[in-house]
Amino acid sequence: MSSNNDNRLTKPRYRAPYESEWKEVSWEWALDKIAKNVKTSRDKSFRLINDKGQSVNRTEGIASVGSAALDNEECYLYQKFLRGLGLVYIEHQARI
Repeated sequence: MSSNNDNRLTKPRYRAPYESEWKEVSWEWALDKIAKNVKTSRDKSFRLINDKGQSVNRTEGIASVGSAALDNEECYLYQKFLRGLGLVYIEHQARI
């Protein structure tokens, strides 16, 4: 399959919860929606201290599985971004 395929989607689509139809949305709307969802999930699950009273500053409501298509530098930047959000559940599939 080529990136020049006429059937390839070029704009994001969104399907609201409990809806059956997808609707085309702008890139700006889609990225804002993703950012809001990440922020909401992070805020709900962020922990400053664990049960032992130790400072942990992490979110336990978001996890990530990286892509083997990323090169070493991209993986490093992606991991730094995720750690900056407070993620601790970060996995990568390069070893598969």
